[in-house]
Amino acid sequence: MAGVRFDHVSKIFGKVVATNDVSLEVDDGEFIILLGPSGCGKTTLLRCLAGLEKVDAGRIFIGGRNVTELPPGRRRIAMVFQSYAVFPHMTLYDNIAFGLKMQKESKATIKERVESVAALVHIEDLLDRYPAQISGGQRQRVALARAIATKADVLLMDEPLSNLDALLRMEMRAELKALFRELGTTTIYVTHDQVEALSMGDRIAVMKHGVIAQVDTPLAVYDYPSDTYVGGFVGTPPMNFLVASVEGNGAGQLARLSGGTLRLDGSAELVGRDLFLGIRAESIAVETAPGDNLIRAAVVVVEPLGSHNLLTVRAGEDMLKVAADSHFFPNPGADVWLRLAPGKIRWLDRETGQAIAATPEAALV
Repeated sequence: MAGVRFDHVSKIFGKVVATNDVSLEVDDGEFIILLGPSGCGKTTLLRCLAGLEKVDAGRIFIGGRNVTELPPGRRRIAMVFQSYAVFPHMTLYDNIAFGLKMQKESKATIKERVESVAALVHIEDLLDRYPAQISGGQRQRVALARAIATKADVLLMDEPLSNLDALLRMEMRAELKALFRELGTTTIYVTHDQVEALSMGDRIAVMKHGVIAQVDTPLAVYDYPSDTYVGGFVGTPPMNFLVASVEGNGAGQLARLSGGTLRLDGSAELVGRDLFLGIRAESIAVETAPGDNLIRAAVVVVEPLGSHNLLTVRAGEDMLKVAADSHFFPNPGADVWLRLAPGKIRWLDRETGQAIAATPEAALV
């Protein structure tokens, strides 16, 4: 096992800059997620680490070794692909044993390793079958077992669950998280699925246009996005961003929104700036009657989601997503009143989109 370091890595395809001066350190035994939409550079960065793409600038280290110019076979990595990549003419046993045979391990070692990893991923009773005789989820377990069996220093996973149905993805997420905690192998996992990222990783590196926009723990990325891009990409629904401006001094500061006014307890960093007020849907309480500290809004759409209803509402010129009780079904056009949780308000600069560190307590007036 070993840590990984990307040192100012860039990869260019023609006129397209796939990764741009990326630096990132992954600790020994850490499970880190590369998260982002298609085309953001996450898979390219993984392929550069695997040696499948030659970097145009920068260096890559695994366990302190500079592997930038080494071929894939000498990097001590194992990779699990989205497409399973199992051999259809081989039994599951032989598929898992393939990498070990390439390493010229003894038959006894191969047998012991194959049986142990098959038990880890719960396919020990299927080893004599062929890939055509098992399900898609079981094929993904074969690919995972094959990678684990080699005992590589670093395990790379490129959207391994994206071909599975929703229920199986949920089951596999839980199993993989428990498995990687047990193995303690340094793992870099690429996905565009934010649920996978938030639920599985020790840290998340959110990528945008070939650069890392933010890297932090899942809860920190969710609660304190570094900019409007991260807040708008991470979370379902995305963070609400309301146009705001702050005026006044000291305890008399007011935040002007198109749908109401907030009284702040004071932050010089906010006064006179063009701002966004960021807040998550679940941090807004819905009430049916006017009162103190409430913003009036009109219901546009109600989406029942079982555990809760997701309301789309209009407050002044702003459209918001609000999580409401599952038994609350207001009619479209009905008025509701919103209470914003003061401790959950995030301030961002409207021109740059960057978060402002100050997060003052706020109350509606």
